[in-house]
Amino acid sequence: QDAFIAFHVDKVLVSKYLNSLQIGELAPDQPSIEPTKNKMLVKDFRELRATVEKMGLLKPNQLFFFLHLAHILLLDTAAWLILFYFGTSLMPFIVSLVVLTISQVQASWLQHDLGHLSVFRKTKWNHLLHKFVMCHLIGASAKWWTLLHSQHHAKPNCFQKDPDIDMHPFLFTLGKKFSVELGIKKKKYMPYNHQHKYFFFTLPPLLFPTYFHCHTFYIAYTKRYWMDLAWMLSFYIRFFFTYGSLLEIKSLLAYYFIFRMLESSWFVWVSQMNHIPMDIYYDNNLDWVSTQLQATCNVEQSLFNDWFTGHLNFQIEHHLFPTMPRHNYWKVAPLVKSLCAKHGIEYQCKPLLTAFADIV
Repeated sequence: QDAFIAFHVDKVLVSKYLNSLQIGELAPDQPSIEPTKNKMLVKDFRELRATVEKMGLLKPNQLFFFLHLAHILLLDTAAWLILFYFGTSLMPFIVSLVVLTISQVQASWLQHDLGHLSVFRKTKWNHLLHKFVMCHLIGASAKWWTLLHSQHHAKPNCFQKDPDIDMHPFLFTLGKKFSVELGIKKKKYMPYNHQHKYFFFTLPPLLFPTYFHCHTFYIAYTKRYWMDLAWMLSFYIRFFFTYGSLLEIKSLLAYYFIFRMLESSWFVWVSQMNHIPMDIYYDNNLDWVSTQLQATCNVEQSLFNDWFTGHLNFQIEHHLFPTMPRHNYWKVAPLVKSLCAKHGIEYQCKPLLTAFADIV
């Protein structure tokens, strides 16, 4: 199926696991596609997928990712050196916070690439560096991220299947359909008529330092991701040892919480701009392309937008080809636009600030 092909890089490796699970083949007279799926769209997308592979757009440019990792490590080191050389007064404190926040967010974009197996051709190297970046540089579980993010990609904006919208209806009410349902049932957990106001000081600044902190450790512990926990512990040892030698305990805790809030705000605005304004719905069992396109939109390309969003401004292309290295999204975008135009599907692309406003 298209989802299976989209997620897996090494088909030979995966087939070793699948062989023991095979229970038979479809009978010759059975349809290979369900009536709810657009047969012609599926056919054209598979042709596009074959074209993409022939063009070599699924092959990573490792120099691109090496330079990206290098600038993350340089910023991470610079954040500490600023405090070391210039002291811990207010101005060096603020500058160091900003530098570390940039390093952390850019690391989160890189771990996203690694989690999608788009940096190295060999799966094991992606997994190994993913642990280094996600667990050691960021302090979260790589397997925890993969577990949640794979579900998001399989069914984006699908209620009770996409963990990224689990905040409905407990914190926010999302989508026109679900908002109406809650109104009819007279269910209310929060003052939803003010959610566009309390969004600013709840989800963006608090997602990382509160919910994610607890959830990543909870999942890693309950699912026994011992290797991830060990890598995560190395982050906290490194952070509190290096910064603890320069800052008093109150300043150290404030420094940690503030940079997590800044990192969280940056991440939430970027990650939500592509999905929250789109359709949020129950699972309609659509084909792969329709499922991704009705839940996803793009943001205009520029050097700043590409860097600031980790190329998630090309969210449509990323969702259709999740293992494609991000430096190739702009190359496949015209082909995806043509596919959408042929089948009368809207291909949304908007300015960055418009995308942020659409969240609100």
